[in-house]
Amino acid sequence: MRLPSLSALGLVMLLSTVPASAHHSFSAIFDAAQPVELTGTVTRIEWMNPHVWIYMNVATDDGTTAEWAFEMGSPNRLTRYGWHRDSLPEGGTATIAGSRARDGSTKAAVDTVTLPSGQRLFGAQETEQ
Repeated sequence: MRLPSLSALGLVMLLSTVPASAHHSFSAIFDAAQPVELTGTVTRIEWMNPHVWIYMNVATDDGTTAEWAFEMGSPNRLTRYGWHRDSLPEGGTATIAGSRARDGSTKAAVDTVTLPSGQRLFGAQETEQ
């Protein structure tokens, strides 16, 4: 009786060490049929796995400001695409093109970021449509 219990406990412990994958599907959150291209001031950038996020204040048609959140690929993938942590400084301006969130919120997946110098960097998103 003791051996089966220990075996079951060992199996549970082994399985609990397997990393969980909580990655989302691009098309579940973003809509490639709703393109956006916005220019604004970068307020912060979060370089963390699994995605890098850019937050930017964008002027609206009524003269107010809206904060947009832009999702990019992983830090490792962005580095392979030519990004560096200082590529887009906070307080700087940028133009971001991408796909808007399906829920209509001020969130989008990045296709490209155009810097004030004219340099274009890709968002390194893994999209499936």
